[in-house]
Parts: sequence; structure tokens; C-alpha cells
Amino acid sequence: MVESESLPHEVVECIMEKLPVKSLLRFKAVSKQWKSTIESPFFKKRQLTHSHQSGDPVLLMVSEATQEEETEHLTTLVIGSLSSVKIPTPLDNTHYNLCQSSLDGLVCLYRANRTGYVVNPTTRWYRPIPLCGLQQLMTDLRSFFKLGYRFFMLGFGKDKFMGTYKPVWLYNSLENGTTCEVYDFSTEGWRYVSPSSPCRILAGVEPVFFDGSLHWLTECQETKVVSFDLHTEAFRVLSKAPFDNAKACEVHLCSLDNRLCVSRKSQRNQVIWSFNSENKTWDKICSVDLHLTYLSCGVGSTCVLSPLALLHGDKKKKKKKEKEKKLLFYDFDNTRALVTHDLETGSNVVAFSAEPVGKPVCFFPSLISI
Repeated sequence: MVESESLPHEVVECIMEKLPVKSLLRFKAVSKQWKSTIESPFFKKRQLTHSHQSGDPVLLMVSEATQEEETEHLTTLVIGSLSSVKIPTPLDNTHYNLCQSSLDGLVCLYRANRTGYVVNPTTRWYRPIPLCGLQQLMTDLRSFFKLGYRFFMLGFGKDKFMGTYKPVWLYNSLENGTTCEVYDFSTEGWRYVSPSSPCRILAGVEPVFFDGSLHWLTECQETKVVSFDLHTEAFRVLSKAPFDNAKACEVHLCSLDNRLCVSRKSQRNQVIWSFNSENKTWDKICSVDLHLTYLSCGVGSTCVLSPLALLHGDKKKKKKKEKEKKLLFYDFDNTRALVTHDLETGSNVVAFSAEPVGKPVCFFPSLISI
């Protein structure tokens, strides 16, 4: 084996960026030069780029602790493998919600009336997020709902020009409008953004981050997609959705294969569309037969299934293999299984099952922190 001292450091860097994050964390102890390299922002970006290019993402699953345990579980799962790894966290044993958009290996956990966290599941780094104005109202949930508020979900995004990360709460005001709060990590405080969204948004549907903006569905009869540019901090109506009068339990926003997507459950089928930014239209990706899914996998509910990712397998394989795509989705209502749907054959396979699975989000392992 050739010793690292006999290789130019540039070559060593190229080798290291292809290694697992856990190995890199250990290798920081090899020398001051290695430690400096691994901790440099430039190397972290190169490692993340390779992580994206090398294969499918890893899953993080958040589930409540059992009575015998003191802390909540953060569990990572390599897709296609039955093995999982539990991650110790500073979180207490209450249930945390999970933003569906992961950014650069970071995930955001939050709760209605508790401190939230941005977490790197791979390095176990975390940073707390204090309560915003809306969450302070939620400390008394009975009064909160009695006043007429409803539950909305936190968005987590990134200014693609400045590289800054931004948790965002957008919610309908008691008046005929909306309120937007953005967290600034540099000042460690929340601030209000005005003007806010021109449309009231649909409660109970998660926002999704895509191409520098967070997106929400509107609650008007002609359902639309409204976006918030995280650089300019301006709202705009992106497009009319491919359906009208959506209900929260029937629709889901997501990002699949670097495309903004929306899906809707209609009777026994769930149809998924992707947004074409050039001609501002929606292209149909697939239709999942929910009845057959239930028969083959035991997965089925009154709510829409949650698409998580389009899986490509090993991206280094032959070109003909790259065309094989499988949709990974989650039964949010039953929380029992992750299922893959073959887009070509329409067949379904249980990729992972547990009681319960916990809420999942896809991420690529990285060294990034804020």
C-alpha cells in the first residue's frame, strides 16, 4: 500500500472526498493538514457533490421514544438495506415534526410549542432554533385553536446565491391574509417579512424547497402554487395546480429528481405531476393504483401517499441501467412501511417496514454545519 506521504496532497484530497463521512471524521486525527482539509468549506462542498453523484440518498426516520427509552429516535437507513443505525440526540421524548426538504445533509426538526433543531444526522452536529411568534401563541393550544388559528408546517430552505439557510413559517392570519416569519442564523432571531403571500395557503400541507424557493399550495377554489424566493424574500404565484379545490388529506407537494412535483389522491389512484418551468405546465409522471398497492404491500390509507424520491440505483453502472427508476413513497397515515413503485412495470415492493417506521426524509451524508 502506498503511504499518503508519497502522494501529492491534491491527490489525497481527491481520494478523501470519495470516502464516507464517518471515516473522514476519524481521519481528522491523522494530522493537522488532514484536519484542516476536512474542515475547510471547499472540501465540504466537494464531498457533498460527490455524495450526490454517487448514488441514492440515505433516509432519516424520526419516531417517538418507547416508554423504556428516554430520548426520541433518529434512525438512518440505507435504501436497499435492511440495516439501520440509531442516532443519540439532545431531543426529549416528545414527538417532533420533520421538514420534508433536507439541504446539504442537514434536516430541520420542529414542534408546535418547543425549540426546534437543525441537525446533521451523519456528524451528529445540531443547532437549536428558538420559538417564533406563531409558536409562542401555540404554547396554549386550546386558546390557539379557539381563536381560529390552524396548524401550519415549517419550511426549510436555502438562499442559493448567498448560501444561507432559512427556516420559514408561513401561516394564514385571522384577517383575510397571511403572515411570514423568517429565522436569521446570523442574528439568532425571527423577523417578519412584508408583504407576505398574496394568497392564503392550504393548512396541513407541507411546504417544499426547490430551486432557491419554498412552495405552498393555496386554499382558494382554483388551487395554485405560491413560491417564496429565499434570496429576494418576495412571494409570487408560480402556477395554477393541475387540479382544483384541493383538500389537505388528498394532496402532497414534493421535489423528485430535481423537479417540483405535486400529487393528488383521487378515489383509488394517486397521480403525480412535475412542473415544467419553461412552458409553465404540469407533466404527468405516473399514476399509482392504491388498491393494488394495498393488496401487494398492505399499504393504503384515506390520506395521500407521500413520495420521497426517485431512485436510480448505482449511478456508475451502465447507461441502460440509468433509465431504471423507482418511486419511493411513504404511507403517512399508517406509518408502517416504505414502498418502491417501479415506474415501468407498475409493481410495488416493501423496501422497509417497522412499527412504526417514523416520519422519513431523504438526505445525502455531508460534513456541513451552520
